[in-house]
Amino acid sequence: MFVGILAVTAVTGWATWTGFAAQPGIAVFLFVTAAWIVSLCLHEYAHARTALHSGDITVGAKGYLTLNPLKYTHALLSIVLPVLFVIMGGIGLPGGAVFIERSRIRGRWRHSLISAAGPLTNVLFAAVCTAPFWLHALDGVPADFRFALAFLALLQVTAALLNFLPVPGLDGYGVLEPWLSYNVKRQVEPFAPFGLLFVFALLWVPSVNGAFFDVIDSIMRALNVDDFSRYCGQDLYRFWQDGNDYCSAVSS
Repeated sequence: MFVGILAVTAVTGWATWTGFAAQPGIAVFLFVTAAWIVSLCLHEYAHARTALHSGDITVGAKGYLTLNPLKYTHALLSIVLPVLFVIMGGIGLPGGAVFIERSRIRGRWRHSLISAAGPLTNVLFAAVCTAPFWLHALDGVPADFRFALAFLALLQVTAALLNFLPVPGLDGYGVLEPWLSYNVKRQVEPFAPFGLLFVFALLWVPSVNGAFFDVIDSIMRALNVDDFSRYCGQDLYRFWQDGNDYCSAVSS
């Protein structure tokens, strides 16, 4: 399954690069979606592999020591919902948690590293996607492919930033949790299932939403990814909507 997803990524990436597709938006949609699923699989695998080497030998039986998303215990949370959020809103939703038997893990640093492994994968993926931008190696890169990379990088950056928030239920809190007192962890634990919902509720507040995307914009600009490329990438991705004529003109 994972090899198949990689194949879709490669073929649609080639179609986006060469302009082979009759409708470039469809090629960009398939390329970005397939690459996003690849990153989600790597995110989950990073959690599981780190947990395995830290002492939890049960992750294999739970289906996490595989890159096949259909083998995951909660494929809906880990794959389906993040893909739907990209399609509907163009934001990188963190995937569902890998269930780890924490009692098998010894050492607070190992607990923190297990939680950090997933979003660090998104950081690495974002670095790869933006490499042509910050290396100033865009000469010869077709516009559509550049736009697709910019939008894919945006998804990775939003996923990493959301994951690293110190909110119960997200990986950022998992990094901090081993260092908190028992009483604090006990008080926070009931709120963990609602952490992500709380974050998205906050993002509906205009001032919070503006501040969040100001941070995203700053990160993307620091990586030398221009606003126009990101905008046109999302515009091409949402091929079912009326496209921006200027983006289409640049692509052609």
